[in-house]
Amino acid sequence: MSFMHDEYTIAWICALPLEMAAAKAMLDRTHPSLQQSRTDDNSYTLGSIHGHNVAMRATFQNIQLGLMVGIGGGVPSVDADIRLGDVVVSKPAGIYGGVIQYDYGKSIRHGRFQRTGSFNKPPLAFLTTSVHEVIGDVFRPREDQLFSATYDHQDESLGCCRCDESKLITRPPRANNNPRIHYRLITSGDQVMKDATIRDAIAQDLSILCFEMEAAGLMDQLPSLVVRGICDYCDSHKHKNWQAYAALAAAAYARVLLSFVPLGTPHPGV
Repeated sequence: MSFMHDEYTIAWICALPLEMAAAKAMLDRTHPSLQQSRTDDNSYTLGSIHGHNVAMRATFQNIQLGLMVGIGGGVPSVDADIRLGDVVVSKPAGIYGGVIQYDYGKSIRHGRFQRTGSFNKPPLAFLTTSVHEVIGDVFRPREDQLFSATYDHQDESLGCCRCDESKLITRPPRANNNPRIHYRLITSGDQVMKDATIRDAIAQDLSILCFEMEAAGLMDQLPSLVVRGICDYCDSHKHKNWQAYAALAAAAYARVLLSFVPLGTPHPGV
């Protein structure tokens, strides 16, 4: 079955191939390709989820809701027990619209960075939806190691096998392996965050729970909900072992979320 351009109302945006693979796995149906504008060099997969036709905005002018779905780095927090594989969803707080931009090129003294702006608020239809359990029997990596913020990785060519286990933060085991969903501010910048000391300084300033890189270039063009599966802790111990699972967790959350959004609901704020 083929649809017209203006019948696509959801933009699901991915930056990495593994994020796109997870997104495709969430589609109920895949649709035939449609002609693109000459000025549009995006790569599209068209399909539907819970009756919503999903695509992108440049060629599809009737997009009403934006989802930016993929992976990000988590911030250990006393009030939010975040673990690898959890999902962080952007949520407005105070004057900030869910995602805060930091320009990592403008560093200032004492390990802090200059805050350079915030973005438009995501659609209210997303914020009133709560999904607590997203995925079940999907393979997930076993090791979830969180080291002290002041302890650096010992050998860039190896994993953490040579790191001092006495520097690990002890955390109580969870009752199950279901990803937890956290609604909090997300910060977006132009460099990968892999310094735990700077991570904590920025996060403490605004109660941020996730760092990522892609939303900064999107939010003012298409106000969106940012959904990030946590694949590392933004420290020197970063690795890729959790990326595929984290991408799948974020995609599964977005899929379930769309089941709560009524078909044909207008969202004039986008």
